[in-house]
Amino acid sequence: MKFKIFSTELEISFSLICAAAICVISGIYKTFLYCAAAIVIHEAGHLAAMSILGKFPKRIKISLFEINISDYQRHRRSNRDNLIIIFFGPAANFICFIVCYLLYLGGKEIFLSAALTNLSVGCLNILPVMSLDGGQLVYILLCKSHDPERAESVVDLLTVLILVPLASIGFILLFRSKYNFSLLFVCGYLVLSLLMKKIER
Repeated sequence: MKFKIFSTELEISFSLICAAAICVISGIYKTFLYCAAAIVIHEAGHLAAMSILGKFPKRIKISLFEINISDYQRHRRSNRDNLIIIFFGPAANFICFIVCYLLYLGGKEIFLSAALTNLSVGCLNILPVMSLDGGQLVYILLCKSHDPERAESVVDLLTVLILVPLASIGFILLFRSKYNFSLLFVCGYLVLSLLMKKIER
């Protein structure tokens, strides 16, 4: 499904629409909505920074495994500007976490789930994994003193060092908490996201 918002082309994949429908049918639509809202807030942080810096993307593709912002100006911007754009994503989630948590403390219990979801999305995205903001931040910083291939190799190694322990903890959590597979699902999502990017190359 494709449509335009001003000069930006927005594409939503069929797989994401199917996943949303499954969540609604299975009765976990509230969890889906909280996660979707946190992800939208995250990407809005990136887009806000890009808009402030004067370069809005021409195309945004939303699929089941990622939100791909076609940022054609990235290589023309300074490392400082790119760091700001990357940082604004998790920052938007942390700001929303603080706001929602304060509202929760003020007696609005409905905001607790929104606060925790934004905190989770923000913390997840600062992990030094290549497909996440944390990995991109580390990559840009390493490129200041190393060539791009060396920087990418270091981030790939960090990705493995992060995902293997996370997956192990996910398996332990799966069997010790009445089949809570959330962490294992996140690890699977990250692995699939990395594979998809490798295939696209």
